[in-house]
Amino acid sequence: MARGVNKVILIGNLGQDPEVRFLPSGSPVCNLRLATTDTWTDRQSGQRQERTEWHSVVMFNKLAEIAQQYVKKGSRLYIEGRLQTRKWQGQDGQDRYSTEIVANDMQMLDSRNGAPGGDAGGQGGSYNQNGGGYGQNGGGYGQQGGGQNQQGGGRPYQGGGQQQGGQNQGQYGQNPQQGNQGGNNGAPNPGSFDDFDDEIPF
Repeated sequence: MARGVNKVILIGNLGQDPEVRFLPSGSPVCNLRLATTDTWTDRQSGQRQERTEWHSVVMFNKLAEIAQQYVKKGSRLYIEGRLQTRKWQGQDGQDRYSTEIVANDMQMLDSRNGAPGGDAGGQGGSYNQNGGGYGQNGGGYGQQGGGQNQQGGGRPYQGGGQQQGGQNQGQYGQNPQQGNQGGNNGAPNPGSFDDFDDEIPF
């Protein structure tokens, strides 16, 4: 029997600063609202049309810390992850369902000096929770929304080989309106690719 595929790739802009809170174990969870925009020309009117779609993205552990410190409202991001639907109870006791993207890879597409895209003396950061970079598996959880906005700044950190493979976040049952104030756990100082050799090694 063939195995299924659950993969999502998004490129868009953040609609608000990341919301970070912590699991009972102390591990950070970051929620993002990412906007993607489709444009097309209407065949009948010839007018340019536009539609914006908002996506709920959740990140865990080191990826959540990096998002908290380095991304802010308006940041352009590449997100790769998987769809996950979870069930929770509202304050009225009714079951609610929420589908979101659990991110395992993030790339910051803005330049280091804050100008959108482009070269501008640097390239965006790339962070992976599933292999080469910061490793861990997201797993299920039971909270979305709420929390305090934390605005990061600075230059992105490239790579890193810290891996926490197989770590799975258990369920914790807070309602979406509840949240803990996120702290700034910090990320390593920025790296540079200026010392890389451009020549092919053969």
